[in-house]
Order: sequence, then C-alpha cells, then structure tokens
Amino acid sequence: METLQQFISAFSTAWQQADWVFLLLFGVFFITVWFLPSLLALVFNRQHAGKIALLNIPAGFSWIAWVALAVWAVTGKLGDKLAAKARLKPVA
Repeated sequence: METLQQFISAFSTAWQQADWVFLLLFGVFFITVWFLPSLLALVFNRQHAGKIALLNIPAGFSWIAWVALAVWAVTGKLGDKLAAKARLKPVA
C-alpha cells in the first residue's frame, strides 16, 4: 500500500511541475489515441465511420472494445471482398 502511495505522490508532483506545452501535447496525444479507430475509419473511408465514431466514445474505457473497433475500422470492407469472391462465375 505504501508503494502505491509513493507512486501517486511522485505522479502528482510530476503532473504539477509540468508546463502548459507538455500538457497540451499530452492532451492531443491522448485524444488522438482515444479516437484512433474513428480516425482509421475516416482514412479508410468506411461505410460505418459514423457508428464507429459514436461507439468510440465509451469504447475508450475498455481496451477490448477499443481494439475491436480498431479492427472493424481497418477491415470494414473485408465482408464485401468475401461476398464478391462467393459470387464467382462458374468455370465453363
């Protein structure tokens, strides 16, 4: 328990000594990582980018849900590719 208190004390001291540039950069980095699945969905022009962005807000609290959204954002058109393969013309 004492180790946890020492960690919290050290973290608090470091946070209080941080300047506004560091805090701004940390905030930008944090928001970018939090909304990375949404950004990936926009970059890959996914059909469900709006749903991914909406689900990204609560999913940031769970690494499992966040990773699932990131996978969905990256592999969104995989189902279309598999469906196109299933509709191959028969060999004559």
